[in-house]
Amino acid sequence: MDILLVFIGFLLMLIGLLGSFLPALPGPPLSWVGLLLLYLTKSVPMNWTLLGVTLFIALLVVVLDYIIPAAGTKRFGGSKAGVWGTTVGLLVALVFPIFGIFGIIIWPFLGALAGELINKAEHKQALKAAFGSFLGFLTGTFLKFLIAMIYIGMFIWKVWEYKGEIFSFDWLQG
Repeated sequence: MDILLVFIGFLLMLIGLLGSFLPALPGPPLSWVGLLLLYLTKSVPMNWTLLGVTLFIALLVVVLDYIIPAAGTKRFGGSKAGVWGTTVGLLVALVFPIFGIFGIIIWPFLGALAGELINKAEHKQALKAAFGSFLGFLTGTFLKFLIAMIYIGMFIWKVWEYKGEIFSFDWLQG
């Protein structure tokens, strides 16, 4: 059973990492559930303090992910149309990977710019607001990615520390 929990936990870690970039997936909370599953194994001793702190951080990052892009857009004089344009641009980058990995950077910016232009901003103001929206998007994405990577590191470290207990096949002998 421990091996299954570790496998599902690691799968959630990877999905959480993808959730750093995909707006439909809550990356840090999914990564946290992966950590929780690891600690629910019989092999790894429960650490409620660690789980509580990491849960708080995961939820804080989710909240900040909504605040940071809006703050970046507002700081640079943008509108909600710029924030929506950024999200649409990211979805376009994922559905049509025309520019490869750079599409994740280019399309959200172009989406924010289009959103601001549709919102009837002047070209200069639209460019400035699009930059603010894009900067907020990048900051939120980087923060989610950083947390997901830290959680994966913690997961792998604990699995390595308790590998003998997790991957023992004592249940075959009894």
